[in-house]
Amino acid sequence: MKVLIIGLGYAGRRYQRAFSHLAGMNKVDLTLAYVGRRSRTDLKPYYTQVATALAEFRPDIVVVSVNDHSHVAVLRELASFEGFIICEKPLAVPGDDWSVVCAGLSRVKGFALDLVERYSETTKRLKGIVSQRQWSLVRSSFYWGKDRLNDYRPTCGVTSEIIHALDLVEWICASQGSLQLQQAIGIGSDFSISGNSVPDTVLLTATLGDAPVAGYSSFVNIQRQRTVDFTFADPDGRIFHARIVFDTPNWDHDHLRIWSRDVSGLEVLEDEHWATPQQAGLETVYKLSLLCDDALRATIGDPPQQPFADLEVSMHLQRLLDAIGQQITVLPIARYVRGPERILIPENADLESLG
Repeated sequence: MKVLIIGLGYAGRRYQRAFSHLAGMNKVDLTLAYVGRRSRTDLKPYYTQVATALAEFRPDIVVVSVNDHSHVAVLRELASFEGFIICEKPLAVPGDDWSVVCAGLSRVKGFALDLVERYSETTKRLKGIVSQRQWSLVRSSFYWGKDRLNDYRPTCGVTSEIIHALDLVEWICASQGSLQLQQAIGIGSDFSISGNSVPDTVLLTATLGDAPVAGYSSFVNIQRQRTVDFTFADPDGRIFHARIVFDTPNWDHDHLRIWSRDVSGLEVLEDEHWATPQQAGLETVYKLSLLCDDALRATIGDPPQQPFADLEVSMHLQRLLDAIGQQITVLPIARYVRGPERILIPENADLESLG
């Protein structure tokens, strides 16, 4: 099995760790190569051009882990590729002509957008309960933020972060249909090296079927905070609440709690689950490794553990992100760089900070 990683920065290194661990654990004969701007001593072969890598290395899986603004350009170069593609989220940045590029990927064996929270035990557990008990969504809200202030990595802004929460609401409540954006407002800043007014925060309302959804997402949260709340009704009209807290206190450590209230208004715990993976070598990449494992399965013709966020899903989510971008064109601007120069988080900072 051959895996080509296009872009061996922070995100690309995560894939390198995940695939390398899977190869050792599953005793898979796996070869990694990469395309990048500069050669690194710990991974060969190295290519400077995508076309050369495809022709000479002939990968089974290609990982697109370049910065947001380069996704579409790389996907365009993969038009003749017939293997499996994993693409970092989001699919594109606002204004990209991504639909034509996606149409050119008709020959690929499979496609997955990197929406790893689908692989959380808590997500799968709640999704199963909602389906089994035939719950319908009454309302949902989310708070999805982390601190990327002075991050050295380029970004298109908060649409790269909010996509996780939007996908989770739809994924868990699959029978309700698709999210429809109602309103969005935002804030921009110079938090990123990408510019002085990059959208860093968005607040939105939407509907999923007849259920309202409210959300907040930010790249300048002073600490990581990822919570998705739901209120459901069962076929008899009883109300149930559910909350998933992701990546707290550590990356990939998630918590699901489901409860109702009795006639006295007291909480009745219905279900609770803690996901606390402990596999050595997979710190901060446990859920990503499950996605990579599914990609390996699909490449050899085995069914994945669960459906991918495939090209159709990715295009739907990109339309939603584009609609948000169109509504937050005029932004109040915060200014973080107050000194003579910006002090960036170093590339070798701890994984929790960079995550």
